[in-house]
Amino acid sequence: MKLKNILSAGIDIRSSGTTGVPKTVFQPPSKLAAANSAAIDSQKITSKSRIYTVCKIEHAGGLLAQTLPAYSIGSDVVIEKFNAYRWLKEIHKYSHTHLTPRHCLAIMKTKEFWNSNLSNIWITCGSDPVTWDIIESFVNRGCVFMANWGMTEVGPCAINTVFSDIETVKAYKTNQISEYCIMGDRAYVDYKIINDELYVNGDICVYNDWFPTGDLAEKNNNGTLYYRGRK
Repeated sequence: MKLKNILSAGIDIRSSGTTGVPKTVFQPPSKLAAANSAAIDSQKITSKSRIYTVCKIEHAGGLLAQTLPAYSIGSDVVIEKFNAYRWLKEIHKYSHTHLTPRHCLAIMKTKEFWNSNLSNIWITCGSDPVTWDIIESFVNRGCVFMANWGMTEVGPCAINTVFSDIETVKAYKTNQISEYCIMGDRAYVDYKIINDELYVNGDICVYNDWFPTGDLAEKNNNGTLYYRGRK
């Protein structure tokens, strides 16, 4: 997979199936450029950043969350197959990584994780709902943790919140809606909620009109969106 060619020609990406029946979605160059800009801005990626990609790059999260955006501005990118023990050993060589909640839970099952220091590392987590126990566990290790919502059709860095200290986590938990998982309060896409379903529209979406995501969402009084499940 040649990243340079993807930037100019676009690419077909197969959805993972976590939000419905797997399907192939073409990502045109214009959408990729807008999504790269959103990813770079939301995660503070620079040309000096070092990216550790352990998600499958055949899927949107692995390719579009950090790998392609970082490559587009000349950052160093290393792509490896995920292994929880190796991730803990190698992560200190890098500034950014993207994990799924399943990756996080696997890392949390290792003894080494609970004595680790993840200071100066940016961890973005998405693809599935991100639970508070994951957020708290990683923020307590010293990292900057971004809970992120996106889909193959939009983003992937579309709606998110950044947690840099445990006090911020506690403040958001105080205002949470029931036991729903947080989606975020920083939006890189226009959105509206119709009959509880989240609709999105914008340059980081592959469609030119409002796209019904199939995700049920609710917004609290502070403007934070929460994921309630699939329609």
